[in-house]
Amino acid sequence: MRYLYLHGFASSPDSRKARFFIEKLNGIGIRLEALNLAPDFRNLTISGQLAVIHDAAHNQQVVLIGSSLGGYLAALYAAGHPETVDRMLLLAPAFDFHRLWQKELGAGKLSEWRESGTILIYHYGAGRKTPLGFQLMEDAAKYPAFPNIKQPCLILHGLNDEVVPYEKSARFAAGHPDNAKLLPVDSGHELTDVLSGIWDKSSSFLSSTNHREPI
Repeated sequence: MRYLYLHGFASSPDSRKARFFIEKLNGIGIRLEALNLAPDFRNLTISGQLAVIHDAAHNQQVVLIGSSLGGYLAALYAAGHPETVDRMLLLAPAFDFHRLWQKELGAGKLSEWRESGTILIYHYGAGRKTPLGFQLMEDAAKYPAFPNIKQPCLILHGLNDEVVPYEKSARFAAGHPDNAKLLPVDSGHELTDVLSGIWDKSSSFLSSTNHREPI
């Protein structure tokens, strides 16, 4: 069983959450691989990131830990690869990603982005503003807002999340009552202030040797 960490949008495999889970899982004898999902940020797409996950998985059994956009990607990948994804931990997953961006930017900014071809985005991993092509939106429109997964899925989402509303995860969990469990936490989107509590709630799920056990 391999463990893969999927970082969020405009983040990196060296994020605080990635390093936290690498350290914690290493402490119980599990190696977590943090993937670089966006080596070419300007040309970023959902399809491209799913290809990175697929290449890293090598058709082996995997456990996925995904943060924000990485959580949405984990669910998308799991829906398309039920034979290889064993279970997943999703942290404030960005379900309904395409609609979230439409709402955040508004029609005017979306139109400007489409016409100019790129938009400047602050990239937390790089520590600077970086251009991002409109192909991200065009590609994201092809994917389901709430992927239909069959694997066990544990979701932790901040009740005060102003980036991805808690209700997105609530809707997803309601649609998967037999295999998804949603745990609300008193935090915002980043969840970095409650990492110890998140570990307490997720460590047994992540380290379980009973594959595909129900939530």
